[in-house]
Amino acid sequence: MAAQSLSFIRSAPLEAEPPPSTARGAVGWARHNLFSSPLNIALTAIVLLLLYVALPPFLRFMIIDAVWTGADRNSCREDVIGRPVGACWAFVWDRLSYFIYGSYPPSERWRVDAFFALLAFGAAWMLWLKAPRRDIGAVYFFVVFPVLSFILLTGWEGIGLPAVPTAFWGGILVTILVSVVGIVLSLPFGIVLALGRRSKLPFVRFACVTFIEVVRGVPLITVLIMANTMLPLFLPTGMSVDRLLRPLIGVSLFASAYMAEVVRGGLQAVPKGQYEGAMSLGLGYWRMMFFIVLPQALRIVIPGIVNTFIGLFKDTTLVSIVGLLDLVRTIEASRVDPLWAAPTVSMTGYAFAGLFYFVFCYGMSRYSLMVERRLAAGQRR
Repeated sequence: MAAQSLSFIRSAPLEAEPPPSTARGAVGWARHNLFSSPLNIALTAIVLLLLYVALPPFLRFMIIDAVWTGADRNSCREDVIGRPVGACWAFVWDRLSYFIYGSYPPSERWRVDAFFALLAFGAAWMLWLKAPRRDIGAVYFFVVFPVLSFILLTGWEGIGLPAVPTAFWGGILVTILVSVVGIVLSLPFGIVLALGRRSKLPFVRFACVTFIEVVRGVPLITVLIMANTMLPLFLPTGMSVDRLLRPLIGVSLFASAYMAEVVRGGLQAVPKGQYEGAMSLGLGYWRMMFFIVLPQALRIVIPGIVNTFIGLFKDTTLVSIVGLLDLVRTIEASRVDPLWAAPTVSMTGYAFAGLFYFVFCYGMSRYSLMVERRLAAGQRR
C-alpha cells in the first residue's frame, strides 16, 4: 500500500509552460503599452487617426512624388514635367558638396574627409564600452585628434598643406566642429564649475555661482553676439581672435554653465555616506571626488548630460547669426539661387537638415539609453 502511494509522487519538476500568447511578444507589448486602460485606448486611437491622416501625404511628398535627378529648377516644376512634384532631392544632390564643405577649396576637401574619419575613429573608440585600451583612446581623442584636426583644416606650409582661412569653412563641417568642441569642453568645465559652486571657499563659490547664473540667465544668441563683437575689445592692441574661434568659445562657455547644474544635481544625489566612507579611508578631496563621488554622480545624471549635448548640437544653428555658414545657412543660401527656383526646393532643403539633425540626436539618445541599461544591470548584480 505504501509503495502504491509513493508511485504517485513526482521525482522531477514539471517543465515550465510558455506564457499565454496575450502576455508575450507583440500582443503582450500592445496590451501593456497601448491598450492597458481606457485612456490609453483612446490615445492610441487618436494617434492612429493622426498617422492615417498625415502619413500618406508625407510619404507621397518625400518619396512617391519626389524628384531624384535633375540639373536645374525645371526638373522640379509641375508645369514643366507634367505631374505632381514632391520633394526636390535633385536640388540636395546637386548642392550636397556645398552643404558638407561650404566654400572649402575643392582640391583640399580631402582634408575635411580625413577630419571626419579621424573624428569617427576616436568617437567609436571612446563610445565602445568594450574597446581595448580606452585610456589610449582618451589620449588620442582629447590630445592627438585636436592637434591633427587643426593642422589638417587650417593648413601647415611646412608639410605642404596650404592655409585655408576659416571664412571658407561651412556646412556640415562647421556644424560638426562647433558641436564637438562644445560637447568635449562643456563636460570637464561643467564639472569644475559644479565642484566650485559647492566649494567651502567663499571666493571660489561666489565666482562659480556668478558665472553660472549670468550665463544661464541670457539666451545663447546673446552670448554669441557678445563673443563675436565684444571679445576683441578686451584684447591688447594688434591682437585678434579668429571669427570661428569666437563662437566656439561662446558655445563652450554657455554649455558649461548648463552642464554645471546637471552635474551639481548628480553630486547632491550621491548619499552622504559615500563621502563619509571615502574620508574614513583616508582619501583626500580630489581622490574622493575622482574615484568615489564623480563616477556615481555622472551615472545618475546621464539623461541630463545627454539632453544637454542634444540641445547644444541643435543650437549650433545659431552660429549663423554671427556670420558662420553652418548647414542651415548653406541651405538658405542655396535655395534662393535662381537656378533652383522651384516651389518645393526650400521645403526639401529644410527636410534634409531636419533628417541630418534627427539622425545624430536620435543616435545620441539611443546610446545613452544603452549605457543606462548596462549600468543599471551592473547595479542589480
